[in-house]
Amino acid sequence: MRHGKKIAHLGRTASHRKAMMANMASSLIEHKRINTTVAKAKALKKFVEPLITKAKSDTTHNRRVVFSALRNKYAVSELFRDVAEKVADRPGGYTRIIKVGSRLGDNASMALIELVDFNDTYVTDKPAKKRSRRRGSKKKAEILPAAVEAEVVEEVASSSETEEVVVEEVPNPEASVEDNEGTEPATEEVDKDTIKTTSEADENQEESKGDKQR
Repeated sequence: MRHGKKIAHLGRTASHRKAMMANMASSLIEHKRINTTVAKAKALKKFVEPLITKAKSDTTHNRRVVFSALRNKYAVSELFRDVAEKVADRPGGYTRIIKVGSRLGDNASMALIELVDFNDTYVTDKPAKKRSRRRGSKKKAEILPAAVEAEVVEEVASSSETEEVVVEEVPNPEASVEDNEGTEPATEEVDKDTIKTTSEADENQEESKGDKQR
């Protein structure tokens, strides 16, 4: 039983364990993924993630702390140059452990540990889909056509009113002039007829008077 033991000893002395963790962390930073046993992968995850967090702020102190743990200047430079830039927006959880089965020799459970941001299989640039509730969507689908129909009816009514107003009869000055010109001859003809009738009536009266005198 391992009551209160926070460190996985892994069957090794302290110096051997520190050297092994430093070598595994350097290999992980260089190759971005390595195969190892599940126990070593879990121990490496606790060891390397605090170092990646320190690499986000590039200071001399942080570089010295990371170098004291890794003991490899090339791994330190790559961690602060490439890995830190890649994981700048991630607030933790830089590694992923995937179990891959058992080893043939001693049947030890094996795992693959990798840096999350350097795996192109899981990283996608597609935007997140917006979730919509089914209840609201049905109601909106029923309400929208009715509102559109009401707007169309209002537009048609307003357009008909405007058309009725526009279609009102407007007096045409040219037509009035033509009508006046056409009516003048008619009045002249009526006057001639009345003159003829009056002249004939006078002649008849004179003839009747002559006959009476005779």
